[in-house]
Amino acid sequence: MANPFQEQLLKAGLVSKQKVKDTKTQKRRDRKAKVDDGSEALKQEIAAKKQAQIDKDKQLNEQRFAEASEKGLVRGLVTEFKKFAITAPKDAEIKFNFTFENKIYSIYVDDKMQSELLNGHLGIVRHEEQSYLVPHKLAERINLLVPAWIGYLWTQEDNTQVVEEDDPYADYVIPDDLMW
Repeated sequence: MANPFQEQLLKAGLVSKQKVKDTKTQKRRDRKAKVDDGSEALKQEIAAKKQAQIDKDKQLNEQRFAEASEKGLVRGLVTEFKKFAITAPKDAEIKFNFTFENKIYSIYVDDKMQSELLNGHLGIVRHEEQSYLVPHKLAERINLLVPAWIGYLWTQEDNTQVVEEDDPYADYVIPDDLMW
């Protein structure tokens, strides 16, 4: 035993081993439960802890609700762009390159789809290692909710050309559909 006073009481026969164990157990329980000794500071501390736990639980519930509703919207978006995805013809020969997460991906399209991509009528969505051609309005909605899925989305800024004043090649226009 760690307490020499308890050892002396046991040797003298004034207490039993069971009584010592019961006393230790009760002390441990009192320490754990912080038995109310009537002090105002302890009551305030307990009330503050309860309020903090209530606030934390409320915030966690709100966060879970927001995630669930977002998942519902995201799940709806996935079904929607899979439903409205435009399939490229099997005999498409034009390779359309786009960047997604710093990697270059390709999708084969025909002339009409290439011009629609370049003119802003179609967009490319990349989800679960697959690329989908979708209408531009749907691609814009996906860009608002989950911008990480957008592989290619035509915007007005993409089409503006910056011309330097002393550019020796200013007279030569580069076509949009130039394939390297």
